[in-house]
Amino acid sequence: MNPKPKSEMTDYFRLALAKELRPASMRRAPILWLLAFWLLSGVLLAQETTTGKLEVEVFGVDPTGERYYVPGAKVAVTPVLGSPDAEKQSPAGRESLADASGKAVFAVPSGCYQVTATSEGLKGQGEEICLPTSGGVASLPIEMKLDVVKESMEVSDTQEGLDTTESSASGTVESSTIEHAPNANERFESLLPMLPGVVRGPDGLINMKGARATQSGALVNSSNVTDPVMGVSAINLPIDVVSSVRVLANPYDSEYGKFAGAISTVTTKSSDLNKFHGSLQNFVARPKHRDGSFHGIEAFTPRLTLSTPLIKGRVGVTQSLEYRYVRTELEGTGLPPLQRDTGLESFDSFTRLDFKINDRHAAAFNLSFYPQKLEYVGLNTFTPQPSTPDLRQRGYMLSSEDMYTFNSGALLESRLSVKTFDADLKANSVGLFQREIETTEGGFFNRQDRDSLRFEASESYHFAPMQALGQHQLKTGFTFARNSYQGNQIFDSVEILGVSNRLVERIDFSAPAALDIDQNEYAFFLQNKWSVRPGLTVDLGLRFDRDSIAEQNNFAPRLGFAYLLTKDNKTVLRGGVGLFYDRVNLNIPSFPILPARTEIRFAPSGSVTEKWAYQHRLLGPIQNPRSVGWSLQLDREIIQSLFLRLGYQQRNTTRNFLVNPDRIAEGDFLTLSNSGRDRYREFEATARYRLGEKTHLTASYVRASAVGDLNDFNSFFGNVAQAVIRPNERSQLSFNAPNRFLFWAEIQTPFKLTVSPVLDIHSGFPYSVVNEQLDFVGARNQAGRFPRFTTLDLEVLRQVKLPFTKRKARIGVRTFNLFNSFNPVDMQNNLASSRFGTFFNSKDFQIRGKFVIDF
Repeated sequence: MNPKPKSEMTDYFRLALAKELRPASMRRAPILWLLAFWLLSGVLLAQETTTGKLEVEVFGVDPTGERYYVPGAKVAVTPVLGSPDAEKQSPAGRESLADASGKAVFAVPSGCYQVTATSEGLKGQGEEICLPTSGGVASLPIEMKLDVVKESMEVSDTQEGLDTTESSASGTVESSTIEHAPNANERFESLLPMLPGVVRGPDGLINMKGARATQSGALVNSSNVTDPVMGVSAINLPIDVVSSVRVLANPYDSEYGKFAGAISTVTTKSSDLNKFHGSLQNFVARPKHRDGSFHGIEAFTPRLTLSTPLIKGRVGVTQSLEYRYVRTELEGTGLPPLQRDTGLESFDSFTRLDFKINDRHAAAFNLSFYPQKLEYVGLNTFTPQPSTPDLRQRGYMLSSEDMYTFNSGALLESRLSVKTFDADLKANSVGLFQREIETTEGGFFNRQDRDSLRFEASESYHFAPMQALGQHQLKTGFTFARNSYQGNQIFDSVEILGVSNRLVERIDFSAPAALDIDQNEYAFFLQNKWSVRPGLTVDLGLRFDRDSIAEQNNFAPRLGFAYLLTKDNKTVLRGGVGLFYDRVNLNIPSFPILPARTEIRFAPSGSVTEKWAYQHRLLGPIQNPRSVGWSLQLDREIIQSLFLRLGYQQRNTTRNFLVNPDRIAEGDFLTLSNSGRDRYREFEATARYRLGEKTHLTASYVRASAVGDLNDFNSFFGNVAQAVIRPNERSQLSFNAPNRFLFWAEIQTPFKLTVSPVLDIHSGFPYSVVNEQLDFVGARNQAGRFPRFTTLDLEVLRQVKLPFTKRKARIGVRTFNLFNSFNPVDMQNNLASSRFGTFFNSKDFQIRGKFVIDF
């Protein structure tokens, strides 16, 4: 059977741009770019000279010592620099798939090559092999072994080619991007919006693939790091230890669970077992310049990261420390110059110990601390500092990983983790909290004290590859988790003032609530990656989940596929369908005992016109939210190093937790039910072009629609509570951006400069209109949209040698919102205001330096 050369794609570009997002003169630009890339690659390909043939045989050995073929394995041939005729060889190497007899054949120029082979969970590497200048045939056998013990768990910076076995759509931020992309907050979460379908919503939270932040999962080294109370990611890691971040939408691997939207997985860097290295940066403070003069320090964020072997080749340790003191100015709000800063102070520590016990056994231990204080949370044009709360968070996470390979080739993975996350919400001033038309007065009305603990244990077993009507790679596993939550909630009275500061409504609350809630979670999964034949892979999965709050047996079947459409192995169709069950956060069962509310409305004369004394009520038993998602995606390598992707995915979620005020004959109730629904649709066009090893360009266009019920429980009872609860409506979600174009690149230029631009253009978010009572006027989120969001960020970095030392440093500059585009965050949406319809709070152009010492 003839070999099928193929490539693999992990990162990708987006191509088209909706007409509303760019002028007509620019609509042909992507086509011209693609034509230029095509011509350039054609010239490069035309210059290749094939003078010899390399035959690679890929095989495995079963426990009896018998050989078996590994069809569909990806075989990569990479030239060895400095070998004869090296100038004729493609620096990117070549890739192919092994045929049914485990063979791959390459026509390559004369020279020396390194050959590797990989399949799901298997890896093999051959000796260096050289082809003589006279051509001829060379043969190389490669034995495949389970790919378990790794000195580094980093994902490759330069994943090239087309993945022909993965059925789920995903996006990955690699370590090179983490290092070079402009990043104002220097957090790995801030880079997630560089992936298509991931946006930062108007509340500042990350929304992945149309899901609320509380509907998504978050893993670090395969351990769950969500806050068990609120359901959002609750860990801070120094960015220097992050190797890669991957976003999975509708993963058809049943190993992933406890989410209804998407899931992010973070892989940290492993310790270096052979040599010492480290980095130091941000050790110079940035002054605070306000109102024409300097007022202390605006930011001081030093980071130190060290990695060193303790026993060479066996034991290594990584330690990263980061202190953050940041004052962020809100510009264009009209607030006084020295009273428009939010504050952040944190200390993050990450320690990792890696053990290479032997060639079949590896282990690692991770310890993280992440205390932080957020000052003036929710500061905006209409809420000054005295009326905002401070949020103090503390926590640590201890986790272990153990991987053992049996003689049969099977793999056992064991993980344990203990995570604490405590949070306190405190007001910045005293006095009655009053919502006025133009501003807010008094101290914040809600105080929280939360202590939570999560213990998790998981085991997964990867069977040795089996042959039966193709190759089967089975894995199974289970997870047990114990969550606990103790705390209290206090709500103070709130007044709503209308025109001329007239009292129009008052909200009073009952006595504080003490909370003590526990939860056990159980999960079991079975997954089979079935290579039916070369070019066709089918994922079959089944997951079982149960927790002690919902007390439901949830079975989630999943089916995915990846199919090579063309004989040149350059076109892959992938997709699937799956059922997903979300977790029940511990704030959900606390609802019946939270302080009840009484709402009183007043006439202009001051007399009471209406009064509602709401009791809290659960409408039926608590159930796990669930979603059905499916996707279809076409990937194509147009020419060498130019990849295109067209994809569509859809997700329908039901049983969301919905809060609604009900006024019925038997009484007034604030109800919590599982009746919430939302729907997400996304079309994606992506293109990625790579030129050499260190230059790539990515562009994407996403057309998306996110609609659903708006009274999501966490919108009112999250980290920062909302006092006003109006009847639910179904409309577009607050973070819905129908059109988005994204371009980012990493370009190596003369003078050893690395230039990394990021251009983000998307539709403005929707808004509603209210009257002086804060009742909605017209349909919610249908009154209009904020101005189109446009920003161009840029980082330029150069590596230099420090004088009088052998150490190296990276020196550069970063700019944000380079063209000073108007991107407001606030809007006066109250019809009673003279400023109705005016937008505020746009971040101006910023420039910052970067200086990193590597040693």
